[in-house]
Amino acid sequence: MEKALRAYMEVLRLVRRLPRDTRPYYAKYARENFVNYREVDSADSTSLQDLFNRTYHHSLWVLDKYSVDKSAADKLKDICCS
Repeated sequence: MEKALRAYMEVLRLVRRLPRDTRPYYAKYARENFVNYREVDSADSTSLQDLFNRTYHHSLWVLDKYSVDKSAADKLKDICCS
């Protein structure tokens, strides 16, 4: 649970780097996804790692879409891909 909360907070930090008019959409999208997946069994490490990898790669896609330097997601990579 702690890792998921750290990832969520880091995603919200990345949302702040997006253009102002897109921030509410992506903040809501992130929240909805984290709420929807909170019921994933914490004992299923494969499913959890898959979700963390998708979190990281989707964040990279969004950053690239808005031409934000992908290195901004380095901390998220450390959280999700370790």
